Amino acid sequence: MSATHAARPGTVYLVGAGPGNEGLVTRRALELVESADVLLVDRLIPRELREHARADAEIIDVGKTAGDHAMPQEEINDRLVSEALAGRAVVRVKGGDPYLFGRGGEEALRCRAAGVPFEVVPGVTSAFAACAAAGIPVTHRDLSRHVTVVTASAGRDGQGDPDYAWLARTDGTLVLLMGLRRVGHVAEQLIAGGMSPSTPAAVISRGTTATQRVVTASLGALEGAVQRAQLASPAIIVIGDVVELREHLDWFERRPLFNVKVAVTRARAQASDLVERLADLGARVVEVPVIRTELLDPAPLDAVIDRLSSVDSLVFTSRPGVDAFFDRLAHRGLDSRALGNVQHVAVVGQGTADACATHGIVADVIPPVGARTAVGLLEAMQRLPLFGTTCAIIRAERGDERLREGLEGLDVTVLFAPVYRTVVEPATQAQVDGLLDADVVTFTSESTVRNAFSMLPPGSIVPPCVTIGPTTTAAALAAGIRVLQEAVDPSIDALVDALVDRAADNAGASPWRHAAASAPVVPA
Repeated sequence: MSATHAARPGTVYLVGAGPGNEGLVTRRALELVESADVLLVDRLIPRELREHARADAEIIDVGKTAGDHAMPQEEINDRLVSEALAGRAVVRVKGGDPYLFGRGGEEALRCRAAGVPFEVVPGVTSAFAACAAAGIPVTHRDLSRHVTVVTASAGRDGQGDPDYAWLARTDGTLVLLMGLRRVGHVAEQLIAGGMSPSTPAAVISRGTTATQRVVTASLGALEGAVQRAQLASPAIIVIGDVVELREHLDWFERRPLFNVKVAVTRARAQASDLVERLADLGARVVEVPVIRTELLDPAPLDAVIDRLSSVDSLVFTSRPGVDAFFDRLAHRGLDSRALGNVQHVAVVGQGTADACATHGIVADVIPPVGARTAVGLLEAMQRLPLFGTTCAIIRAERGDERLREGLEGLDVTVLFAPVYRTVVEPATQAQVDGLLDADVVTFTSESTVRNAFSMLPPGSIVPPCVTIGPTTTAAALAAGIRVLQEAVDPSIDALVDALVDRAADNAGASPWRHAAASAPVVPA
């Protein structure tokens, strides 16, 4: 990040973090969170956003719930000013938009009075974002030409209420924020003001997140519908004819993995692609990194690099192997030109091929879909003129030895460079709980299965799983874990496709929980 985009010492930034979905955080908001010295954060900001803060940044929780303020507003105002006057870059992170019922105006006035420079970063408000995720356009040329946004939380027992009689006479869409506990009062007042009890209405709970829930009813029946559904805050109320469009325009909850809780056991450094794909499809993703990669002594890899001029074929069996190889080249002042005499680059799967492509190397050999294993790679390489050549294999410390043995059986000189190992990542209690509470677990290697199983306490019911390939499937079955489906190809895309296929085959039948009910138990 350039210095011009970073938070400046002595400045207060009033930042809107959007409606709760990390993907709806603006680029500017993320830049400021990443560079802040101190952050004052609200309760409703996306959980993942905190993880972008610097390791040495001070994070102060000033979140508010009904009747429970972690820090009074006046104290928040004073803290913003004092931290800035101390020369720190201060970022105040709010859910939604800082100037829409966010008290950002009060904080800005306090800064101006103290002579502290400030910047306001708008955020996506739930008033519009949650409606969009629920399939409710707040305006529509044929149904509603305008929208009114108000807060339903002002005052108690009707004291300080908005002018419900005036609102009842408008012919546009009404969006009421912070009104979940007052749904009945809102409906009662609008009806008393002349609005028809049959007016379409909705309450959207936790809009834009993977736990979004929507209740629709007539205005007169809305309170009872919300009580039966036991919706959780935060929630917004939407009233108007546009609510009826939800039946046709709901897209968010129709995503194939919506509200499916998926545990990802891959190493954290390699999990981002999988996590993003699952989240985009609506899944509630729980990261349980049961392994991490650990680089080995580079001497064997250096020996291969020293002999690259005589290597005819170069084999990679994983993305971490590709990364370790090219990182070592760079460390030694070399780049992909060092592969000038290599005739063929062979990879085990598309993910590894993609990793090579980032370094300007196009894989010449890749097994067909359904055969992307060490044995499949050996069969694919047998079509090459291998007799009497030299092949270098870059891979993990542990792996399927049949590739190396098969090549040596073809009179190939094999240079073997183990570049990393996978080690157990100690699990927190929250991660153990997250895995056990998952609807389905994804396993991407034998080691993820082994380590995940070993971290569970005796008597735990193991959720069913989807695996990335035959070796991983065999490990899961050996551990007694029920395998729902295996990816047709050892790639992240194929693993995600397997989850989607499983969800489609069992639509509406609660396939994950049904499978988990008969899953094996971790032995004592």
